[in-house]
Amino acid sequence: MSKYKIIRKNEFAVSLMQVSRDSKIPVARLEDYEVAIMSPAYPIFRVKDTRKILPEYLDMWFKRPEFDREAAFIAVGGVRGSMPWEEFVKMKLPVPTIEKQLEIVNSYKAITERIALKQKINDNLEAQAEAIYNEMIANNSTNGTMSTLGEISTIKTGKLNSEAAVINGIYPFFTCSQETYRTNTFSFDQEAVLLAGNNASAIYPLKIYCGKFDVYQRTYVISSNNRFVSNKQLYFVLKQQLNEFKGISSGTTTKFLTMKILTPIPVVIAPEDIATSFINITNKIFETIFQNQREIEHLRELQMIVLGELSRD
Repeated sequence: MSKYKIIRKNEFAVSLMQVSRDSKIPVARLEDYEVAIMSPAYPIFRVKDTRKILPEYLDMWFKRPEFDREAAFIAVGGVRGSMPWEEFVKMKLPVPTIEKQLEIVNSYKAITERIALKQKINDNLEAQAEAIYNEMIANNSTNGTMSTLGEISTIKTGKLNSEAAVINGIYPFFTCSQETYRTNTFSFDQEAVLLAGNNASAIYPLKIYCGKFDVYQRTYVISSNNRFVSNKQLYFVLKQQLNEFKGISSGTTTKFLTMKILTPIPVVIAPEDIATSFINITNKIFETIFQNQREIEHLRELQMIVLGELSRD
């Protein structure tokens, strides 16, 4: 561990490798701890004079999509397109007064905290719904009949590549990333379970969404075709399979979930009275979840507006 670096609160770490290939330059500020250790592969830097620029303001500057585009343009070094440290530190940004910086930071912070609150509420609601699923269906499978995911659902994939993502797009764009992007087209207008079909670490993001959206070509769109099995049930069935997917997905460098893996997954078809009760209860829970999701989408748009203001100061 002696080779590791020490990073302190409000200091930054940056990855300058593969910038042009990934079209992104990851920069992170240590917020939640006073001190931590960091791999020697990542340069660490800090604000010299916090009377001139706030670390939080600088952090916001790095979050701008325009910053990533500028960095990717500057990056050199062949296919991977790494950025030299000397070029990174030459990048310029507007520095308004501390009072203006603080105003912008506080606006962004208020939005971020609202997003975190809504997400925490959704996490709690989802945990409640999953507990209900376990109690009513998963732990009482002998009361129902067994089917498979392939038999009781429709499984499709998207047709778009990753370049379909646009900044401030109209509709959610689901890819194999945990992050939800935006695009200006939609191919689906429904409630569905979204499952990433590939991932280098065999960690497959899983989501459920209701509305208009579009999907990357390696992301599965799964919806029930059985009136006694809801999409919420399918979501929890797949959620409880995610750890198992790590061991059975195919591929070497990149891991894949294939239809041969997905279609045999067992699904309980509960008796009509239990299924109806489960659907009614969870529909009410997820109505709030979906409403919060839409508010989070709107708040993220506001975040982008606030970040956009940095370029005009």
